[in-house]
Amino acid sequence: MKSKTLTSAVRMLSLILLVSATCALAQDRGTVHFSGLINDYSPLSATVKGSPWEMHGQWSMDVNLERGTADFSADMTMSGYGKTSTGAVDPTQPLVNPHTHHIRLTHVKVTWGMIDCPTYQTPVPTMGFQLNDTVSLLTGNGLLAPFETDPPSSTLQVCVTGGNEVSFSNITLVFSGPAATHFGPQAIHGVVRKLSDNSIGNREGRR
Repeated sequence: MKSKTLTSAVRMLSLILLVSATCALAQDRGTVHFSGLINDYSPLSATVKGSPWEMHGQWSMDVNLERGTADFSADMTMSGYGKTSTGAVDPTQPLVNPHTHHIRLTHVKVTWGMIDCPTYQTPVPTMGFQLNDTVSLLTGNGLLAPFETDPPSSTLQVCVTGGNEVSFSNITLVFSGPAATHFGPQAIHGVVRKLSDNSIGNREGRR
């Protein structure tokens, strides 16, 4: 048990040091703020109603370095496609059933490392961290999403990864549970645009 606790502490320290070096944090470390965009498509699937979907949105994450926890939020638009006379998906008929989703993870433990995170083709990210927990909010057009339970039971894995040039560059979202029947079980991809330290005046865009 002590060994596992020590390993977890070492990994969190690695994350703090990496974020600190990336952000040039002040001695009084507080909350590190990440933000970025989501742009992806879900494949056509018999188990995902209305697929394929086009997904666009923005996300933000506040990492509390002292507690080792994070709050994550994403605001997305989604829309499908029309079909040809033969029933095939028609990319020339977009914006079918447009709607919005607001997604939240609250006070989730930060785990250092990319184990079980979605993989990338070359070039492959070499570092990162992740969140994995039950969503605290998942809406559809401002209401509880029709596929979600009350209270929510869908889980969400968020992985933030990068490399030696930009430590935090990529983000992926992977849903499990009821939400996977709408978003699909595959990774939803996005980009990290800004990284700032709230404890020193919310300076943005540090690399």
